[in-house]
Amino acid sequence: MSNPHLNHLLQLADMPASTVDNVEITGSEFLLATPYKFVGPGAACIAATGLAAAELWKLKTGRSQKVTLDTYAAAAALRSPRYLKIDGKRPEEDGAKVTGFYQLKDGRWIYLHCNFPNVRDGNLKAVGAPMDKHAVTKAVAKREGLELEAAMFAAGGCGGFIRSEAEWETCAHQKSAAQIPLFDIVKIGEAPPQPLPAGDRPLSGVRMLDLTRVLAGPSCAKAFAEHGADVMRITRKDLPDLGPPSDVDTGIGKLQAHIDMRDPAQAETMRGLVKDCDVFLQGYRPGALAARGLSPEALAATRPGIVYVTLSAWGHEGPWKDKRGYDTVVQSFNGMAWRPNNEKPAFLPGSPHDYIAGYLLAFATMVALHRRATIGGSWLVRTSLVGAGEWFRGMGRYSPAEYQNLPAEFPPEVMKRLLMEHNSPWGRVTHLAPAVQLSETPGRWVRPASPRGSHAPVWPARE
Repeated sequence: MSNPHLNHLLQLADMPASTVDNVEITGSEFLLATPYKFVGPGAACIAATGLAAAELWKLKTGRSQKVTLDTYAAAAALRSPRYLKIDGKRPEEDGAKVTGFYQLKDGRWIYLHCNFPNVRDGNLKAVGAPMDKHAVTKAVAKREGLELEAAMFAAGGCGGFIRSEAEWETCAHQKSAAQIPLFDIVKIGEAPPQPLPAGDRPLSGVRMLDLTRVLAGPSCAKAFAEHGADVMRITRKDLPDLGPPSDVDTGIGKLQAHIDMRDPAQAETMRGLVKDCDVFLQGYRPGALAARGLSPEALAATRPGIVYVTLSAWGHEGPWKDKRGYDTVVQSFNGMAWRPNNEKPAFLPGSPHDYIAGYLLAFATMVALHRRATIGGSWLVRTSLVGAGEWFRGMGRYSPAEYQNLPAEFPPEVMKRLLMEHNSPWGRVTHLAPAVQLSETPGRWVRPASPRGSHAPVWPARE
C-alpha cells in the first residue's frame, strides 16, 4: 500500500520503499475530535514498528509476513491508559491534584505540571502557595506568565505559559526543533555483526534495559516486549511514579527491578546488566546520565554492539534542551493547548507527542538492531517529544466541519474487539490488545503488569 507517513519513515530509516508492500493500514483518520492531524502519523509509527519487527523475523528465518493495522486500534493506542481498568474499575484520580490550567494577572493562562511530588513542590515554591487548588489559583492570578514559567523551572518545577502557535513560532527553540531530524540512528562505535538471538518471535532473546518514566519511553519498551524481547524496567525505591493507570498500562510485559546507582554494589549490578543487554533505553535530559558512567560513549565501550536509545522532551540541541518536559507541557508551549479569546486551554484527546515519539523510538531501535546484525557497530537512537509535535503540526489542520461532530468515544462494538484482559499482581487488568497485527508472529505479552521492584535485577536465560 502507499501511505505518505509510512513512506517518509522508511525513507528516514534508509529502508527500501518496497518494504511498504507488506503493510496494510485500514480505516479513516477522522476518529478523534481535534484539528490536529496526528492519527494518521501515529498509525504510521505503530505500523512501522510492526514492519521493523517483521523485517527482523525475515532476517532470522528468511520468511516475510504481512503487517496490518486498523486506525481505530491506532487511535486508541495514542491514549492507551484511558482504557485501563483493574478488576473492572477505572483507577481513582488523586482528589488533591493541583495539576492544571490557571489564569494569570492579564487573563492569559499557564499550565502547572504537578504529577510528581518533586516537580509539584518546585512549582508550589515558585507560585508561593500551599498544595491547595484554591490557594494556587489566587496566587497565580497575581503573576505574569513568562515570569512565573521561568520561576517554576528555576525552582525545579515544570509547566508552561500557554502560547499560541504564532507565539511558539517566534521562540528560538522552535527554530531548533524544526531543524532536528525526526529521529536519528547514528553509529557510535565499532563492533562485529551480532546475529539476532534464537527464538520463535522477532525479538526473542533481545534484552532491553528500560530507564524511562511516564508514557513515551515506556511505550517503546512495551512495544519491544510485545514482539518477544526481555524488557527490564529499572527504577529506584524512593522515586515516585504515576501509578495506575499509566504505570500499569505501560508495565505490561516487563520485568520490574530496583537499582540505586548511588550504592556501589548496586551500581556494579547495573554494569553487569548492561554488559549482557542489547538495548539501553533512557529518558533523562541530554547528558544527565554521564556522571553515572551511562553515557552513549561509555556504554558503547562497556558493551560493544549496544543500541543506546534516548528520549528527551525538547531534543538534544537548542536553548531549551536541558528543560524538563512532558507531553502536556509541550502542548502548552507549541500552541496545541491554546484557545482564542482567552478561553480556557484544553489538551488534545490523546497523548500524541508521547506515543508518536515512543513508537518512533521502537521502530528506529529495531532498525538499529537490523544494522547491528548485518553490518555490526554500536548505535545511538534518539528522538524528542517536541520533534514529534513539529512533525504532525507541520501537516496542517482539519477544518471544524471535518471533526466537530465526531463522538467523544469509540462505539462499544469497536472497543470490544480492541480490549483484552490478564491476571496480574494488581488484579484483573483490562487493557488494549496489541494494535499492529503480524500474520506469522502476532504480538503478545508473556509477562503480566507488575508493581515496581517485583523482580530481581537478573536477566532470564535465553532459549
